[in-house]
Amino acid sequence: MTGKQYISGYCSIENNTVKLNGQEIFNVPDAAFAEFAKQLYRDMETDYPKFFKMDNLSKLSFLAAELLLKDGDNENTALLFANASSSLDTDVKFNDSISDKDNYFPSPAVFVYTLPNICLGEISIKHKLYTENSFFIFDTFNPEFFANYAAVLLNTDKAAKVLCGWVEFLNDEYRAFVYLVSVNGTIEHTPQNIQTLYLS
Repeated sequence: MTGKQYISGYCSIENNTVKLNGQEIFNVPDAAFAEFAKQLYRDMETDYPKFFKMDNLSKLSFLAAELLLKDGDNENTALLFANASSSLDTDVKFNDSISDKDNYFPSPAVFVYTLPNICLGEISIKHKLYTENSFFIFDTFNPEFFANYAAVLLNTDKAAKVLCGWVEFLNDEYRAFVYLVSVNGTIEHTPQNIQTLYLS
């Protein structure tokens, strides 16, 4: 398969607000992320009890992916994610648990999330994805990378769709921008269009 690819859907989660294809669909003013994420999860009527044990980066990634994958045919969908801080938010929490003189045993429940690609595993388990998945670290959002890498996956038939995402969580500051690309859609998958949607 060669040729153009298109963005068939996109979403963003930031400042307690969820937008799907440019339209605000959910908002919880003045809530901490944990409460906001819990309310969004319940509003989406998602059934994945392990959600409540995830770290914040995984919750953010999971919710954004769920918005785009929930009702679709996701067979042969690859995952391509990135951020700037890796899993540092969870790494700090794990380090704090080691430094706690009253706690001789660091939490394995926290340790398991000290790699950023664990969030992809949660998405893959939920949607039974057996496709390629990769998590990269960049200084800033990199639309050229997403456009080029997704095109290779699609043009070489490694995937029928690619879920691309920039998911950042550090010190209670968070942002997710996730979109689905395939040969079908209305927005051509170009670096310029990706950047425009990211900034919208």
